[in-house]
Amino acid sequence: MKIFLLIAVLIPIITGVLIPFIGFKEKKTRNIYIETAVIITSVIVWLLLLFPPEESMVFARFTRAITLSLHIDGLSKIFAGLVSFLWPFATLYSFEYICGEEDRDVFFMFYTMTYGVTLGIAFSEDVFTMYFFYELLTFVTVPLVMHTLSREAILASRTYLYYSLGGAGFSFIGLVFVIIHSSNVDFAYGGVLSAAMTTERTNVLLLIYVLAFMGFGVKAAVFPIGGWLPKASVAPTPVTALLHAVAVVNAGAFAIIRLTYYSFGIEFLKGTWAQKVVMAVTIITILYASSMALKETHLKRRLAYSTSSNLSYILFGVTLLTPLGLAGALLHFVIHAFMKICSFLCVGAIMHETGRTFVHQLNGLAKKLPHLFVCLAVSSLSLMGVPGLAGFVSKWHLATAAVAAKNPEGYIGIAVLLVSSLLTAIYMMTMVLRGFFPETEKFSPSTIEGIHEPGIAMKLPIIVAAVITIVLGLFSGPLIDYAMKVASGVL
Repeated sequence: MKIFLLIAVLIPIITGVLIPFIGFKEKKTRNIYIETAVIITSVIVWLLLLFPPEESMVFARFTRAITLSLHIDGLSKIFAGLVSFLWPFATLYSFEYICGEEDRDVFFMFYTMTYGVTLGIAFSEDVFTMYFFYELLTFVTVPLVMHTLSREAILASRTYLYYSLGGAGFSFIGLVFVIIHSSNVDFAYGGVLSAAMTTERTNVLLLIYVLAFMGFGVKAAVFPIGGWLPKASVAPTPVTALLHAVAVVNAGAFAIIRLTYYSFGIEFLKGTWAQKVVMAVTIITILYASSMALKETHLKRRLAYSTSSNLSYILFGVTLLTPLGLAGALLHFVIHAFMKICSFLCVGAIMHETGRTFVHQLNGLAKKLPHLFVCLAVSSLSLMGVPGLAGFVSKWHLATAAVAAKNPEGYIGIAVLLVSSLLTAIYMMTMVLRGFFPETEKFSPSTIEGIHEPGIAMKLPIIVAAVITIVLGLFSGPLIDYAMKVASGVL
């Protein structure tokens, strides 16, 4: 059974690599080939999550201690389950979105490969394996950012690559120290650092933790090293939806959770200057990114800043260094993915059907695109934290965890969460309200003539994400219970 861990990772990678060489004559045949491979992978992943193998799958060995190996635990189930659920829908959306563009085979090659690489991160048994797939993720997503080959896309891909390579250097330092100073490199809840090393070299290890946190924090878009994310919005929407909601940014948050709770350990970090530093970084990022989202008028860049802010919600919960904090972080990890992919797919569909890219151009569009704007309203209200929707659940647990932590930084964080929610209400609902209630003096019905809603391939993923956002708000009990068990080290 353990071999299926590797099979799940390899199917999308091999499927993607073969796309340019098969030379499909019809796009329908290629789309069926890709979607079939993606669905098969997701089915295998869910079977693994329901019936996880007890043994690890070692597929490469460098030394006795350093291997590339895959294993499933409670945390990996959350990330792999989220990715495997959303990827088939995102792929379906991409078929209609990309249909009129050139180099589609190259796009789908890297797009499909990214699925397998992301699963590799989720299933990694140790920090070395995670680092391997984490850096591989950079190289399979850079071509997606530069897909259009416009000047803006090339510059954005360079920025993304430079930031990612810099982050790789800092995270590599953390990798080396964890391997050298641990009794076992495999992830273990509570940390793996040896007691002797944590006593003798405390300040050095704390510095290494901060450096590694910032290194992995590049993909999580923390301030001041998250500048690549808004620029990467130049990529096609199926890419930005995955960059900003599922694969890349969540991989950064996932890696930081592994680093904090499964490598260094909360007992070593709690109450130290390192905790104060990384918590301050997350709080500053929340406030800065929310403010920039409010200022930004480009639709996708506004959502990109929103992503940066919400990813630091997750990291704020992580840096509380309590089981409650981690549980709140895991809830937002899952819930934000559905909220944000719904927002990005809505905005992408609007841009695709109308060619409009700025907030002020949304006037009156809800009349022609009602389904899109209703779904955008659901995701916007949820991002604000309106009770009854999923966003309220995760934000409530994050605030509760901050109160229970009883430290000054936690109380500051609560205040920032409230301010951020207010700013979110302004920058998200501005888009929704312009669509439903246009400024009459600047709006003419003739400006929206000929606009129609996209096909079912684009609408279905959006509707599914919106429905799940509502369902998780009303029936979040099972997800909360599971997050609590993972955060307590039970799973």
